[in-house]
Amino acid sequence: MVDFAAARLNMVESQIRTNKVTDLRVIEAFETVPRERFVGEHLQGIAYVDEDLEVAAARYLMEPMVLARLLQAAAPGPSDIVLDVACATGYSTAVLAGLAETVVGVDQDRGLVESANRTLNGLDIDNAVVVEGPLTNGYSKQAPYNVILIQGAVSEVPAAIKEQMADGGRLATVVVDEAGLGRATLVERSGEIYSSRVLFDAATPVLPGFERAPGFVF
Repeated sequence: MVDFAAARLNMVESQIRTNKVTDLRVIEAFETVPRERFVGEHLQGIAYVDEDLEVAAARYLMEPMVLARLLQAAAPGPSDIVLDVACATGYSTAVLAGLAETVVGVDQDRGLVESANRTLNGLDIDNAVVVEGPLTNGYSKQAPYNVILIQGAVSEVPAAIKEQMADGGRLATVVVDEAGLGRATLVERSGEIYSSRVLFDAATPVLPGFERAPGFVF
């Protein structure tokens, strides 16, 4: 039998604390949420490894270190409303629920949505819900959001999602360039001005539907 509590503590100590994550609220959130509950039984034994875990076809739980550093940069506060795009089975939603006032997860896979809500309910997380919808649309019904996480890599952040950021809002994701290199990126909104800065390199899988459009070849 795997000692999940010990595995979770080891993940925090060896993957998160050692990789420039110093925000104690973020660290506590990762110490609290049982990652093994958000993967299939066949993956539970490796739930805490330092890599992306495929939970459905081409859908992953982001590597813990990458997720932790993105959340630290986005800095969700206790009164913030958060959108978690492509939340898959809801692990990132659960972690965010420990950091923010309200979290809305969105996924277009009905099976993942149902699984996420079952797990969140089973853990008595009552400030988060997962809804079904196209990933590239975000979820405008609850906008604006103080923080938006896109739980996977994108070629660019869709305008429809950017527009759902509140003034002063932050968006964290991994942006993949034309050469296929991924860079964790923080986007901030001030009025109608959006600024972005690269945080670190990250080899995160690209989300389906967020790939780079093929260019014209002459």
